[in-house]
Amino acid sequence: MLSGKNRSLRFGSNVLGNLFFLCALFAATSVHSVPAFAQERMRIAWAGATPSNTPIWVADQKGFFKKNGLQAEVINISASTIVIQALLTGELDLIIAPSATLVSSRLAGADTIMVSTNLPMFIDHIVSLGDIKTIEQLKGKTGGVNRLGTTSDMTLRLALRRLGVDPEKETKIIATGENPQRLAALSRNITQFTLLGEPLVREAEKMGFRDLIDIGTLKIQYHVNSVVTREKTIRERRPLVAKTVRAFTEALHFIKTNKEETKALIAKNLKTNDPEGLERAYRAYNAAFPEIPYPNPEGVKTLLDDIAPRTPKAATADPKSFVDMSFVQELEASGFIRQLYKR
Repeated sequence: MLSGKNRSLRFGSNVLGNLFFLCALFAATSVHSVPAFAQERMRIAWAGATPSNTPIWVADQKGFFKKNGLQAEVINISASTIVIQALLTGELDLIIAPSATLVSSRLAGADTIMVSTNLPMFIDHIVSLGDIKTIEQLKGKTGGVNRLGTTSDMTLRLALRRLGVDPEKETKIIATGENPQRLAALSRNITQFTLLGEPLVREAEKMGFRDLIDIGTLKIQYHVNSVVTREKTIRERRPLVAKTVRAFTEALHFIKTNKEETKALIAKNLKTNDPEGLERAYRAYNAAFPEIPYPNPEGVKTLLDDIAPRTPKAATADPKSFVDMSFVQELEASGFIRQLYKR
């Protein structure tokens, strides 16, 4: 059974009897928010200590789940492959996951569906030993990722193919752990290249390694960090999913309009205090986080096209069937997002 710290507010049994308090609270609540006393239990999990998870850190630690009527239990799990298993067994209501997790599970027959996106493109970097100066020199070398089949693995393989290197035939890719462990493996020459994001790219440069390429410059549409649930959950608990999408939309707005608080939150969750690294991380991720978090099918099609030669089901799959755009469409049509950004 999964465990996690529940940080949601619980009201005492005397709340219902305090009519004056309730009336005052209702009057202070905006038309788009949900009264705090109407909270609904929800379990959501994320994996990977990278700034791509800033939206869920903000939604949780800055109170946007609570504001939207969600008594959220937010759980950190070590890998996206484990997160999807917990969703499919019913231990979780929603998860933060990439296109790869969504696609692999749905092609296998699961009813997984993406309802919003937090990061719709690659922005990690391929970092190598200092004497490797070109992508071509990665051929015959060993690369490190978190675990095989996870986001870092799929990201690195897809990027290498886009850059003209066959990851299966021309490189060897091994599991070396999360970002700090990947950097350690590079230091010990267990691997010669790896995938890192800011602020660890700066740390790697200080250690003499080379920032070989910023994958973000390739402009590859791919949902690195998205909100995924099950069609069953949408049928049975649609209001809960709508509240979650709204909370993430508010979290994205917070990130874009509260730079210093966001950097402090990244520092806290990554346990780093390097000012330049945090500035670089904020700048890179903030530019990629969307204002309107549509789970566009193009970010799924990228992966389907990539795996189609090796996965027959992917060749005939419709990218639109992997996403549900209705939750973000409803938010945009209501004027909620326009009001957030005061347009």
